[in-house]
Parts: sequence; C-alpha cells; structure tokens
Amino acid sequence: MVTGQRQGCEPTNEAVDKRCYFYKSGYMEILNAVSQLSALAQEGRLAVFRLLVTAGHDGVAAGEIAGALGTVQNTLSAQLAVLANAGLVRSERRGRSIFYFANYDTISSLIIYLMEDCCQGRSEIREPVLVAASTVSCCNN
Repeated sequence: MVTGQRQGCEPTNEAVDKRCYFYKSGYMEILNAVSQLSALAQEGRLAVFRLLVTAGHDGVAAGEIAGALGTVQNTLSAQLAVLANAGLVRSERRGRSIFYFANYDTISSLIIYLMEDCCQGRSEIREPVLVAASTVSCCNN
C-alpha cells in the first residue's frame, strides 16, 4: 500500500468519502502518530511498553507487569488503557488473568511513518531502518 492510500480509498468519480479524504491527506497518519507518541511520552507507560516488547509473543499478565515495575494496580490499569487506546498494546484473557502484548505492527508502522521521508533521500541511512521496521521478525509465530 502506498503511503497515504488506504485500502478502499482508491480515486473514483463518486463523492469524496470524508474518511478517505482525511487518510489521503495524511491527517489520519499524523493523528495516529501523535496518539502513539503521546502514549509513549510518559515514563511509566514507556516502561510498560518496553517490558511488553521484551516479553515477545508470550505477553505478560497484568499482575506480573505490576510486580516487575513496582506499579500499583490502578496506575497500571490507566497506563495500559492509554497504550491500548493508541493501538500499541492488546490484551487477551487467559483463565482468570489478562495478558498484555506489544502490538508490533503498530510500532513498525510508526517507525516507518517517522522514517519514510528522512535523511534527504539518503537511502543508506533510511533503508536499514525501514527494512527492520517492516519485517518485525523478532516475535512472529
């Protein structure tokens, strides 16, 4: 998919779909990037996210996250909610526990968005980062 082109938003002769307009204009990418960077721009949330990235596809139970980071449950719940709303983490119930996982596709998309126009076109700087971000091979099953 080309940057700024959302599936189902191909040019047509029909009236402009507002969702496609905002996506094509880059507005939605900007809003997503701001939301994701804002979610990571707090020490506690960044620590939670880094812990989940380290855990890989196994994820971590909420209680284990709280114990590992020394965070009280209500604070952790708020931190996880902000990260989930930004699309950076997802959760899954396993029995009586809720496990949390880093959303590698979202963080890869954010890195690609931030780097796609960097470095005045110098591919030797940009390409390794884009390739690494787009493969997300560390944790695929």
